Amino acid sequence: MSLSIIILAAGKGTRMKSAKAKVMHHLAGKPLLQHVVDTAIQLKPSQLAVVCGNGSDQVVPYLEAQGISTVMQIEQKGTGHAVEQAKDFFLTSEQVLVLYGDVPMITVDTLQALIESGGNTSLKVLTTELPEPTGYGRIVRDFEGNMLCITEEKDADDETRLINEVNTGIMCIPAQWLSQALANLDNNNAQGEYYLTDLIAQAVEQGIEINSVICDDEMEVAGVNNRVQLAELESYYQQKRATELMMSGVTFRDPARVDIRGNITAGQDITIDINVIFEGNNTIADNVEIGANCIIINSTIAEGAQILPNSIIENAEVGVDCAVGPFARLRPDTKLAAKAKVGNFVEIKNANIGLGSKVNHLSYIGDTDMGADVNIGAGTITCNYDGANKHRTVIGDRVFVGSDTQLVAPVTVEDGATIGAGSTIRKTAPADALTLTKSEVKTVKGWKRPKK
Repeated sequence: MSLSIIILAAGKGTRMKSAKAKVMHHLAGKPLLQHVVDTAIQLKPSQLAVVCGNGSDQVVPYLEAQGISTVMQIEQKGTGHAVEQAKDFFLTSEQVLVLYGDVPMITVDTLQALIESGGNTSLKVLTTELPEPTGYGRIVRDFEGNMLCITEEKDADDETRLINEVNTGIMCIPAQWLSQALANLDNNNAQGEYYLTDLIAQAVEQGIEINSVICDDEMEVAGVNNRVQLAELESYYQQKRATELMMSGVTFRDPARVDIRGNITAGQDITIDINVIFEGNNTIADNVEIGANCIIINSTIAEGAQILPNSIIENAEVGVDCAVGPFARLRPDTKLAAKAKVGNFVEIKNANIGLGSKVNHLSYIGDTDMGADVNIGAGTITCNYDGANKHRTVIGDRVFVGSDTQLVAPVTVEDGATIGAGSTIRKTAPADALTLTKSEVKTVKGWKRPKK
């Protein structure tokens, strides 16, 4: 079966009260539209196109950067009119799946069930049942349960409005029949628009088989029309992801206070405290502990590591049994070998910290290769930038660097060297020797402290 997917994303989104296109508002760290695109791609369609309109100056470049085809709906004349604009994308397919850029939680499993619910020549409709269906198009069936039509809220009479089964808008339609049926749509309704839902009545009249699948989780097919609904879906998404992780062996101190904005590959017996944010793709191994208020971005944390509160780890690798924080920052391309320690108010950037080495307090280590069993004293910095270029610092094994030291790159500190406190090192510090910067101590007799 060949499948084309059309995603409708041309609406104004006026209720968002925003200059940003509605489908570009973020849910769990990425645009609403991206969630739908990612799901669609997993279905491996032969063609994928997004119908754009309002906000196209934001949406089109975003999609084109991913190689995704777009088509314009200059005037918004309804969902039927929108799909018709994409006709060239599905003429050679057997079926067309219609999705919506503001319905981000739809799953592959649900869509697969819809696609497989009937033959290639049947019209398939995804529905759901709501206790309060106000605002939704109702699914009208005969006494035998066969679908007769979908009636929009504004066109429904009082009896029809009592129906709880509603249209989600998501359909899988025979492509060849669709191209003809779109031409037969009219706008004789309260909105003056060409409704895609009117295809149901056409199919009934022409004897086209209609299948339907009921989505049991109404949040999966919920659309976003305002910021309140966006917040509700965000909460739903976060709770769902937290539940999945807890079932796989992760403990959250409070699963309502975690933000997962990407993918997590997690081991077992992981403990995560409150207000932790995960962004991008993260891997967390067994027995890791992450303290409160940490931010983890595109990083790998190995088994037994401890991330203490208020630390930020970005594009970094934390080794087995490492300790990071509190209030530490690991910037991109930082790699900590096993049992390394990065303490409070320490920043590491583009550096390799060796086995068991410690940078405990108030230090900046950038563009550095550090060996094993090194101790970096408080207030030490690597001066890696000369105003035009970055340079590297090389620190060997078993080095001891005294507090308040500046290592001016490019510079090497050889194995076993000791650097005296308060030194500025500009040349190679020899192995197994003490290197320090001498400073004259001066006393001014008779000096008096200023008074107010």
